[in-house]
Amino acid sequence: MAGSSHGHTPAAWTGVSIAFIGFCVSGVFMVLAQPAGFWAGLGVVVVGGVVGWIMSAMGMGQPKDAHKALLMTHEREAAAVES
Repeated sequence: MAGSSHGHTPAAWTGVSIAFIGFCVSGVFMVLAQPAGFWAGLGVVVVGGVVGWIMSAMGMGQPKDAHKALLMTHEREAAAVES
């Protein structure tokens, strides 16, 4: 995935950062046996996914055709190995 810049966008970084904070909040409240805080943390996880999706829709994510060049490169390499 590193060759295709998968996830190296503002939308991905923001969404994952928010979701990570939500997981941390949920984990802390799970240990403290506080169900309301646990569910609030899971709500933050969902918010992270929604924020990432909205930012991607606004053009801050990776374009849909970004993987085509990588796939073509892999196909050429595979054809060269088979020859």
